[in-house]
Amino acid sequence: MDFFESQDVARRKTSLLVAYYVLAVALIIVGVYFAFAFTFLGVAAKSGGEVEVARLWNPMLALWVMGGTLVVVVIGSLFKIAQLSSGGEAVARMLGGRLVDPGTADARERKVLNVVEEMAIASGVPVPPVFLMDDASINAFAAGLTPSNAVIGVTRGCIEQLSRDELQGVMAHEFSHILNGDMRLNIRLIGVLHGILVIALIGYGVVRATASTRHRSRSSNSKGGGNLPIVVLGLVLMAVGYIGVFFGKLIKSAVSRQREFLADASAVQFTRNPQGIGGALKKIGGWTGGSRIGNSHAEEASHFFFANGLRNSLFSLMATHPPLEDRIHRIDASLLAGVETGTTEPSATAAPEVAGVSGMASFAVEPEQVVASVGAPDADHLAYARQLLAHLPAAVSEAVHTPVGASATVYLLLVDRKEDVRRRQLDWLRQHAGAAVLDVMDTLGDAVTGLGAAKRLPVADMCVVALRSLSPGDYAVFSGNVRKLVQADQQVDLFEYALQRMLERSLEPVFKKVTAKAIHHKTLESVQDASAALLSCLAYWGADDADEAERAFRAGASRLGLTLTLVPLDACGLDSVDAALDALVGATHAIRKQVLDACIHCVASDNRVTVEEAELIRAVADALECPMPPLFG
Repeated sequence: MDFFESQDVARRKTSLLVAYYVLAVALIIVGVYFAFAFTFLGVAAKSGGEVEVARLWNPMLALWVMGGTLVVVVIGSLFKIAQLSSGGEAVARMLGGRLVDPGTADARERKVLNVVEEMAIASGVPVPPVFLMDDASINAFAAGLTPSNAVIGVTRGCIEQLSRDELQGVMAHEFSHILNGDMRLNIRLIGVLHGILVIALIGYGVVRATASTRHRSRSSNSKGGGNLPIVVLGLVLMAVGYIGVFFGKLIKSAVSRQREFLADASAVQFTRNPQGIGGALKKIGGWTGGSRIGNSHAEEASHFFFANGLRNSLFSLMATHPPLEDRIHRIDASLLAGVETGTTEPSATAAPEVAGVSGMASFAVEPEQVVASVGAPDADHLAYARQLLAHLPAAVSEAVHTPVGASATVYLLLVDRKEDVRRRQLDWLRQHAGAAVLDVMDTLGDAVTGLGAAKRLPVADMCVVALRSLSPGDYAVFSGNVRKLVQADQQVDLFEYALQRMLERSLEPVFKKVTAKAIHHKTLESVQDASAALLSCLAYWGADDADEAERAFRAGASRLGLTLTLVPLDACGLDSVDAALDALVGATHAIRKQVLDACIHCVASDNRVTVEEAELIRAVADALECPMPPLFG
């Protein structure tokens, strides 16, 4: 299943969630109605009134109960969803995680940060922050609404007990959830299920309040027997509310278990090392702490975890995760030996050499393979990322992990080679960047400007985690400086556009409320104008003359099966690209796949792709919310 198909599957899972939700709420309404109806009959009987079973049906009461229950459930869901609207960090904090300092000197924390950086660069997504939970068990999770606000969570047992290969296998599994649209669905699950459980919480509150009242009544020598129907009402509301518990477990099981198998398979494809994730699962089976999470919110977030974070379920129908043995068997049946002891230590695998890290001027690509790689990085992409990180100057590797160093690095990436432009840029920074940033720029100058073209965007990606920790005021200064540096020469080149687009996509949701684009384009014809504008801009930017631009445009347009007209050159600016991308991100993933395929055929029509064109293609893919791994020869 490719990335685009997986997004459709995630949407279908959302439809299943809605169906279960409606059924659960309907049953809860029925249960709440009878709870109130029997309570009213009980009160009537106690006061000497006439009691008839036929009086159980009361249309007005039914209307009030239905309306009241719907209001309570919906408000409960919306409240929880609002709590988690900031993305993965809210889930990590809820589970007791603390942010791992990107500049940490702790060797085990450094190990997981390095693995996550490799995975992110290989996947084509911003490097996610890592949160550490102080559990001795072996577990992990990925959470967020989009790859731009995703986080990785790991337990202390995970980083202490797993080898690097095993940790890499676990992280590859979690990155599959980031890439395949599972995270947004998981957060919606928490919100929806909280709304269902609110009725039980109300019942619990009624019982506690009534019990307290009865205790005070007894202390005052009052009989207090009139509270009994209210206690019964509270108990019945608790029982009815726990219909939600049953459906919650059923929903999480229906949505989660098959996705775990898919994520395991993706992890093997990503690392080309089944012993990594298989060894991690074996260690969980043999580790005394297992994978259980000791946090009061573990139940509502149980579907996020790499392995079962709760006690083993008595009924497999309710389990959010398949049994460990089943997962290991699908990965590699030979790893089953010794599951109980967890003694097998996977051997390290050598990364293949991959061309492109040194930054060649241009290279050939196969457009179909590029499209197929979206959301599906493999071991070659991972090897590329590992080599790229290994060849970075030590000063750069250290600087990108602090807010000051990350800001300085981005500024240096944007400093122009032309003397007059560079002088204007530096004059501006001396007035607006701050002394600390300027000092780091002086130290890093040669190291950053000497980076090969292929390393520029990955280095900028590495800066994102540290930049997220800027204060809102500092971020406003940083983003203003970036805009000023880009505009210093009165024109925007492909790299500047790609970098600015990436930074906005990664950082804007952290500091501003960004509304997700609704899907309202479901046919290619509805995005015909946007597609023509985007392909025209790509064709002109990669061509030496008008004839070559026409050929490139036709190569892309032919992939869409539409009658498109090349837009005049004077109408092809970055504003046109932005407008086209804003329209296209509102299309279905199936349409985005076709448009991205057309863009790649357009750029590769001369059978060569420059590093700048590769950066632009990745910026287009990122804007379309299609995480594209690095392009290399």
